Amino acid sequence: MFSITVRDHVMVAHSFRGAVFGPAQRLHGATFVVDATFRRTELDEDNIVVDIGKATEELGAVLSDLNYRNLDDEPQFKGINTSTEFLAKVIADRLADAVHAGRLGEGAHGLEGIAVSLHESHVAWASYERAL
Repeated sequence: MFSITVRDHVMVAHSFRGAVFGPAQRLHGATFVVDATFRRTELDEDNIVVDIGKATEELGAVLSDLNYRNLDDEPQFKGINTSTEFLAKVIADRLADAVHAGRLGEGAHGLEGIAVSLHESHVAWASYERAL
């Protein structure tokens, strides 16, 4: 399996409901380093996984919809604990939508999977993988 990974970051504010979250139940900020990995079994006709420039641009576009937002105020997240794991899935699903819409180029239609990791720090991160 071949893969390429592009990286960006996003800054959000949010709060959680539930005792398991301790002090994170209060409004707090989070800065995540975001890695998006694109996978395929065979390289495309140009011998690449996907256009790395388009992948970088699309990751930035997906993150711009979340960046500098209080997620508690966003209608699509109303009543949802926007955990690191949950946000990894949101980003992966939005990238998958971009692939299907052709925004990563025609060669991207041969992609087989996407994995997104959100790094909370140098010692903790969460990931979500999905097929395309």
